[in-house]
Amino acid sequence: MTYTDQMGHQLSLPQLPQRIVSLVPSQTELLFDLGLGDRVVSLTKFCIHPQTLVKGKPIIGGTKNFHFDKIDALQPDLIIGNKEENYKEGIEQLQQKYKVWMSDIYTLEDALHMIRQIGEITGSQPQAEKLSASIVAGFAQLQPAQPSIKTAYFIWRKPYMAVGSHNIIDHMLQRCGFSNVFSERSRYPEISPEQLRQAAPQLILLSSEPYPFKEKHIAEFQELCPQASIKVVDGEMFSWYGSRLAKAPAYFRQVINEVKV
Repeated sequence: MTYTDQMGHQLSLPQLPQRIVSLVPSQTELLFDLGLGDRVVSLTKFCIHPQTLVKGKPIIGGTKNFHFDKIDALQPDLIIGNKEENYKEGIEQLQQKYKVWMSDIYTLEDALHMIRQIGEITGSQPQAEKLSASIVAGFAQLQPAQPSIKTAYFIWRKPYMAVGSHNIIDHMLQRCGFSNVFSERSRYPEISPEQLRQAAPQLILLSSEPYPFKEKHIAEFQELCPQASIKVVDGEMFSWYGSRLAKAPAYFRQVINEVKV
């Protein structure tokens, strides 16, 4: 069968893949939840879920520094990556030798398409369809904050980096009724303390990843924005676009209910 991935690349698979390398944490979790764990031969050091099942799997480096010799030794018949999380040069090198399927995800709809196509490619369509239906039902029941709340979502410290537009986190913020004060900026802009003050968010969300924000960092932002409500949130819920999406709506409802502005 011939498939077109989310970046427009075509790849032909003569049979169902039996030796899969996953280069993206959220997609690794998806593969296991689709019942494909025994076919995953390797993953990255950031692929931490499902915790008990990924232990013992060979590591091929990080999401942006592949160990090509380790991949070659495994001889995969399918590699699954992502445009944002992996690096172009590494992916292009892998594409010269292997079947590589790439996702490119900005919205819930993109994520659902990815889940369904990975199900199709791997022969796990029933599981993928069941998972997709569960995700759709969960988000259909999610009631966004009314009125919307002016929000800044931070992913890094020293320097401060926030979430701008054109990414899955911004989309999830919108789903929650959190209006991104930095949506006019693309991707993940560096933000100065003065720019944050001028943006005057009602709510500041500090993500648990990639920078591990903790409760101790709340005072730092409270000093910059005394009027804002500040909360540390589970970054996986806002940014992981695989099977974790089934758990996200319940978590978002909790966050919305806890926010006081």
